[in-house]
Amino acid sequence: MKSTPLSLVAGVVALAAVTGFAALTAPGDEGVTEAKAAARLPVERSSLLCPAPSTSDLADTTYTSFTPAGEGGGEAGAAELTPAEPLPADEDTPADKDDEAKKDDEAEKDDEAEKDDKKDEDAKGDKGDEDKAADSKSVISLKGLGKPATAETSKSDAPALVGTATGSFAPGWAAQQTTVAAAGGARGLLGVSCTAPDTDFWFPGASTGASRQDYVHLTNPDDTAAVADIELYGAEGALKSDVGEGITVPARSSVPMLISTLTSEAAENVTVHVTTRTGRVGAVVSAAEDEVGSDWLAASADPASTQILPGIPADATSVRLVAFAPGEDDADVKVQLMGKNATFSPAGNSTLHIKSRMTASIDLKDVTRGEPGSLRLSPADGSRTPVVAALRVVRGTGAKQEVAFIPATGPVGERATVADNRAKGSVLSLTAPGETAKVKVTTSEGSEGGSASVKTYTVKSGTTLEVTPEIPAGLKGGYALTVESESGGPVHAARTLTLKESGIDMFTVQTLPDDGGTVEVPAAEQDLTVLDD
Repeated sequence: MKSTPLSLVAGVVALAAVTGFAALTAPGDEGVTEAKAAARLPVERSSLLCPAPSTSDLADTTYTSFTPAGEGGGEAGAAELTPAEPLPADEDTPADKDDEAKKDDEAEKDDEAEKDDKKDEDAKGDKGDEDKAADSKSVISLKGLGKPATAETSKSDAPALVGTATGSFAPGWAAQQTTVAAAGGARGLLGVSCTAPDTDFWFPGASTGASRQDYVHLTNPDDTAAVADIELYGAEGALKSDVGEGITVPARSSVPMLISTLTSEAAENVTVHVTTRTGRVGAVVSAAEDEVGSDWLAASADPASTQILPGIPADATSVRLVAFAPGEDDADVKVQLMGKNATFSPAGNSTLHIKSRMTASIDLKDVTRGEPGSLRLSPADGSRTPVVAALRVVRGTGAKQEVAFIPATGPVGERATVADNRAKGSVLSLTAPGETAKVKVTTSEGSEGGSASVKTYTVKSGTTLEVTPEIPAGLKGGYALTVESESGGPVHAARTLTLKESGIDMFTVQTLPDDGGTVEVPAAEQDLTVLDD
């Protein structure tokens, strides 16, 4: 195909506009193009999803929302969590809305004048009334930076929540849902960091065994339906399932799926893979184990040849590693515990062979032996086959057992936050799998009062440092913990929250990956001199 000089120039201009990395010089100039480094800027919008907390009448749930103080994504903004409720089909068109309004008027004639007044106010765009209406629908709303907001519910039908933060509230926004179920088959402390919507999730550590009742919760934040697939993998490979494909998650709603109903095969250790064909969802697994306890299982970090699982409690009585290789190749990984003073391999379990697309597991028992630790999985044979992994951790014995899960997680990076901490029972674990590192830990203001404080910690190479956060002076309510990398190698972190209920030390563990509060924005410069003759 022939090309004129003008079309060639136009193509170059278009390429420069798309890439945005270089300024062009006019024909004949001797200047050299100079690449400009991308700038990191705060995000201006964040989304989080919290699953429906519990169906038990004996459960109490606390929601905590928090954005660290610092440079925000704009002057104004807001951060709210609202109920995920399906959009009624009759709201799809204006005509249908009118029909519904007429039906409501006939059924509730006494409220007709009040409704008309409200419609008139809405039509006038009264900002104050709009804010009040938004607040009335919010389960929890942040009022300022650096101070957490909390809300509570005891309803057995409490819905999943859909949240959005904008402007200065968006960078680093975090939310947690913590439920105390004091009795019943699902008794325990269930904690989960509300997650961003995505299209791909891995959950090693689930089960379809007779003693477990595991649900995958799928929450759709958008105004159109999402379609998801759920694949299950046991020790022998894929578990046959005829109902795990094409699951519709209606707009702004949540769907819980009992994993054991997706297949007729019972397997003690299962890897769950959630993907979407259309749309996006938030996904998390609730796991309840007879006579042991219950908690949420969050998604593992993306498949990688090296995985870090931080924050195994010092008094763990049972630790089970569950891993999966999603690719076409088998994986042989070294299993190492980064303890208080050094890194070592557990006796008899120094390596794990993971067959392609099969779930592998090993029982490490009381591997920490009274000291805090974190697990590192790395290639044992020089290959870099990606894997995903999670830990099932039990504390206590007999009738006083309690279970929690620790998924593989990414490093703290620039900054990471866990929102819900209490005056007693919060412990932070920091591990440096590579070089020695220094981190800054900020305890925020209390949700109802108390002053923020900052402390710096050094984490030695190949070790796990367990610290009790410095409680904010005059603390009332809960507080947030923010970890920021200052120097040295990467640090992985997890927070263990312990609450004593019915004589049982109930606990939950949340990992602290980078909050994604900033993004790279390439520098672009328009240069039209190339169009000169």
